[in-house]
Parts: sequence; C-alpha cells; structure tokens
Amino acid sequence: MKIICTHLYNDYSGSPLVLANAIKSFKKQGKEVEIVTSNSEGFLSNLEIKEKEIPYTFQSNKWLRLICFLWNQCRLFFYILGQRSTTETIYVNTLLPFGAALAGKLTGKKVIYHIHETSIQPALLKGFLKYMASITATQTIYVSKYLQKTEPIEEVPHHVIYNALSPTFIEQAESYLEKANKAKQPFTVLMLCSLKKYKGVDEFKQLAAALPQYQFELVVNANQKEIEAYFIDQDIPTNLTIFDRQSDVHPFYRRASLVLNLSDPNRWVETFGMTLLEAMHYGIPVIAPPVGGPTEVVVHGKNGYTIHNQEMDTLTSVIDNLATMPSLYQQFAEAALHHTKLFNNLNFELSLARVVQ
Repeated sequence: MKIICTHLYNDYSGSPLVLANAIKSFKKQGKEVEIVTSNSEGFLSNLEIKEKEIPYTFQSNKWLRLICFLWNQCRLFFYILGQRSTTETIYVNTLLPFGAALAGKLTGKKVIYHIHETSIQPALLKGFLKYMASITATQTIYVSKYLQKTEPIEEVPHHVIYNALSPTFIEQAESYLEKANKAKQPFTVLMLCSLKKYKGVDEFKQLAAALPQYQFELVVNANQKEIEAYFIDQDIPTNLTIFDRQSDVHPFYRRASLVLNLSDPNRWVETFGMTLLEAMHYGIPVIAPPVGGPTEVVVHGKNGYTIHNQEMDTLTSVIDNLATMPSLYQQFAEAALHHTKLFNNLNFELSLARVVQ
C-alpha cells in the first residue's frame, strides 16, 4: 500500500524542498511513494518515483487564479479517488491541496497534513483551508512551534518536526568546509528568496547601495523576464548581482560570507527559513526576521541576528561589524555550524517515521 504525496506547485522554494526530503525518507523506510504535483521544474522533479502531473500555473488575475486553483483541486480529488484501492496514506504538503485531503477522508485513508505557511490571503481562503484540514486530517505536522501555536487545527493530533537538509546537501557542505582554509574575499552578502516585495527584495537592494564596499548577490525564484519586469526603470547598484532561478545553490553558499532573510513580518511571517539552515551548514552567520519560525533557528547575538527589515541603520551596522571584525565573525560562524546539530536529518527521519507508520 502506497503513500501519495500531493503538492500544488513544484518549484525551487522551501515547501517542495522539505517534501522532497520527506519522500527520500519514506523510500529509505521501504515505502512505495507517488508524487502528484504540477508539471513545472523544481525540487520534486526526478525523484525516481511514480509521478502524476496535474498542471497548475500562477495567474496574476485573482479570479483566474481562483478558477485555476479550484480546477486543480477537482482533478486532484478525482485522481486520488481513483487510487483508493492501492493507497493507504494521503500526504498533503501545505494547506493548499485540500482536494486530495477530501478524497482521502471520503475513502477512509490516513490523511497527514504537513503545514508550512501562515501568510495565506485572503483570510476567507485561509479559513476555508483550515476548516478542510480540521475535518479531513488524521494528523498534522508543523515546521515550527510558532506555526503550531499560531495556526492550530483543533482536535487533530499534531507534531512539530523541524525541517532538515538532505544528506547530499550536508555532504557537499562538509566537503567544502574540510578544504576551505581562508576567509572569503570579497565579503559577500547573499539572499535567496521569491521575487516578491514582502520578501525584502527592495530592502536588499537598499542595503547594497548603502554598503558599496561589499558584494551582494540576490538569487530569486523567477526567470530572467520576470526579473527584468520587476526592476524596470530601477537603478541597480554596481555591487549587486541578481540571479534567476537556480537548481544548484552550492556555488552561492561557497562564495557567501553572510546570508540574509529580509521578509517583512508585517506582510509575510516566515515559519521556518530553509536558506538560514543551508547557510549555517556552510558555517555562515545569518540575519533573519525577529518573529516567526526563524527565531527558533537563529539565536540572536550568537549565530546570527534577528532584525526587522525596516531597521536599515541596525542592518548596515551589523553587516559592517561582521565584515570588519574577523574574531567576531569567526565566533558567529562556528556557532552557526554547531547549531545545525539541532536540525539533523536523522531526527527528521525518525520523527516522520513515527507519524507515517
């Protein structure tokens, strides 16, 4: 009997990355796994398992977006319904694929939600998705304690399982650190995020302009055409390089001295922050928002800082201090690497195995 994992849109963002790691864990346990997701490229591509593609494309018009979303859920519902004789568990990644959860509930399957998000708009949609989870879920998994407290699904057993990186990612980071024997030059500040204002893209550009003595690299989950449209008629600082969607982020971490997450907590609350964990595995200090899941990953003043993205003077001062004070930087870098032990892959796999038995 197999597990069917469902995810709305496959790309190179955090939630499909976590699901890809979960699928690898299920395979290690000897389970048969199938993935149902969009036909786009991302972390859920080429996992060497059975795949079912249900197309989904993001629409800028909100009404078209709603129609595409609901049509996707209808197709997902009927596909899961047709797999009822061979399926034991429906694994719903994020709150969005409610069609899969409903089909699983109606056919008496175990329905497990892996919840990653809190900033779903509009509020009516968020309320509906949480209601669907409350009536269909057998168990829920949250990526942080903050998220579980903020978005509880009442009367459904829950588990907090911190995200972890794949053994392959960790091996590459460790291999690099074994050979690295000198400080990185020039001092390079890196941010990886979606191309959205609430992700702090504009603030990152502003920091680059305020600190011309350092290099800034921005990797966005978008194509070149989308990047050009976003930055049209804007002056890009000469020390800022913008990269489009990347399937391999290791070269960026090898160059980076500091990694930022500048999400605006007034518009988008981060519930974990995978790029923070990736950076720390490379022994890189981080700066993250002062609320949400990142506060469970970043210890302010020890392995990084938690600072609001509007506190520009504080941000520039902290970056300059880390760049110009080698002993302080080394202290933070060592603490960052040591802190990753709390988010190891073995804990992730064992915790998942207890939920998905």
